[in-house]
Amino acid sequence: MNSESKKYYASLSALLFFFFFTWSSTFSVVAIWLRKYVGLEGTDTGVIFSCISIIALCAQPLYGFLQDKLGLRKNLLLFIAILLIASGPFFMVFGSLLKWNIVIGSLVGGLFIGMTFHAGIGVLESYTERVSRLRDFEYGKARMWGSLGWAVATFFAGRNINIDPNYNFIMATISGVIFLIILLRLKTAKTDAYNSLEHGSPSAITIGDALQLFALPRFWALILFVLGTCIYSVYDQQFMVYFAHQFADEKMGNEMYGYLNSLQVFLEAGGMFLAPFIVNRIGAKNGLLFASSIMALRVIGSGLVEGPILISAMKLLHAVELPILLIAIFKYNSRHFDKRLSSTLYLVGFSCITSVVASILSPLAGWGYDKIGFADTYLIMGGFVVLTTILSAFCLRSDKIDSNENEKSAKTNQNNIESPLVTKA
Repeated sequence: MNSESKKYYASLSALLFFFFFTWSSTFSVVAIWLRKYVGLEGTDTGVIFSCISIIALCAQPLYGFLQDKLGLRKNLLLFIAILLIASGPFFMVFGSLLKWNIVIGSLVGGLFIGMTFHAGIGVLESYTERVSRLRDFEYGKARMWGSLGWAVATFFAGRNINIDPNYNFIMATISGVIFLIILLRLKTAKTDAYNSLEHGSPSAITIGDALQLFALPRFWALILFVLGTCIYSVYDQQFMVYFAHQFADEKMGNEMYGYLNSLQVFLEAGGMFLAPFIVNRIGAKNGLLFASSIMALRVIGSGLVEGPILISAMKLLHAVELPILLIAIFKYNSRHFDKRLSSTLYLVGFSCITSVVASILSPLAGWGYDKIGFADTYLIMGGFVVLTTILSAFCLRSDKIDSNENEKSAKTNQNNIESPLVTKA
């Protein structure tokens, strides 16, 4: 990387760090907070997660299309920064709202959390991946700092939840302010500079371009794959409660979960650094299938093993699975779809489908936890991941692009203007 690329890398890495720090401060132990301080059962908590997923489902396609139209402009990220700052005060009143009316509280919470975190992260990640291609650095090395931000915040969140949950919410607001300062200092080129040999003009993107994705069989093959892999979000929602119950002292369990989650995300950060090398070697499709196989092992294993040590080992497999999944999904999309629609692809083809499945499965999973237990519910989830992984092995496209696509891409490139942002190290 040259000096300009290093500045982009440093700024975007910092943004990812503080976004995830804010998110973790409010959300990493939210299931414990809802059960212990708000007094909700697993089914009620599942309804809240379902509302969050439904709102995120609505926001993600809109966010994706807007960011693709904006190109490298920061307007949408500035809006998200304001929401991050407001997250601390919001959670301070969210519990009281839920106690007053669970339905209204769930809807309001779903609206704020879904728009801020579950949809907002897709904008930041796709923006970072887009710049990484233009500035010639690996997206995974920047995304690594997001994992570190989550780990650092979770380390404190597990302890703070036993003292005063408001400490976590205060941390979130401070982190949001830092995020805004870094974002304001991030210099971006004018939209016209985005007209590159690789991408074309973002202003030329229409809703029709985005809708044409639904006519592509390869898009639906990607959706099939995501249907299985998005189980990880449902699995993680109330795992902290299951883990804490492995200890005689629930407070000790809460604290140990904070340490476990921090260790997992620190390992995940290391995985983010190594994942580009692995995916480049085995290919994007094989990377997706490998990540999905690890996920199936993790979820099924959580239903088979007993005790905090073995359950922790299953949880830590997430540090292997997620980095490869994120790197492979971006590389797969950039290889097989229009690069101008990278945000729409990620937010619709991955994040949005995750929200759809989570909105449906979250209350069902909550019911399963209450009625048949965590272990049996995990076995059912894991079986679904195995099924979609097998089907995806036949449906996903191979990494080889046929000559006709290459010729078409070459003709398109000749008609575009090279971006001044593209500077090789």
